[in-house]
Amino acid sequence: MDGQDERIELGVELLSKLEDPELSLADAMDRIEVVTRDPATVREILDTAVMRGVIEREDGVVQTTGSGFVSQTSDVVTREGDYECRRCGTGISTGHFIELEAGELGPFGSSCVRKVTGRE
Repeated sequence: MDGQDERIELGVELLSKLEDPELSLADAMDRIEVVTRDPATVREILDTAVMRGVIEREDGVVQTTGSGFVSQTSDVVTREGDYECRRCGTGISTGHFIELEAGELGPFGSSCVRKVTGRE
């Protein structure tokens, strides 16, 4: 699997774990952008998620079809180090990493990992 295919799988899996039953397309894209900021890949992630039945899109709203979620205790690990948050770019000393079947996402700060997983 090449880098783009891996990013697509990570993005689709992240969308499958959204706890919100419905969110704006902008909010969904904000979460996907932790995987990639490339507009073509973001579109591919959204299209693949729709094709696989992970989400439904209509009128700027994304509805989740699954009941998945990211467990803060078993799916998120922390590591001490010198990191930069993948979402906001802030320097952090404790990195939070989301472990998905498709791979690992992170590092994130404590508030950004909650935003990415839909806890905030």
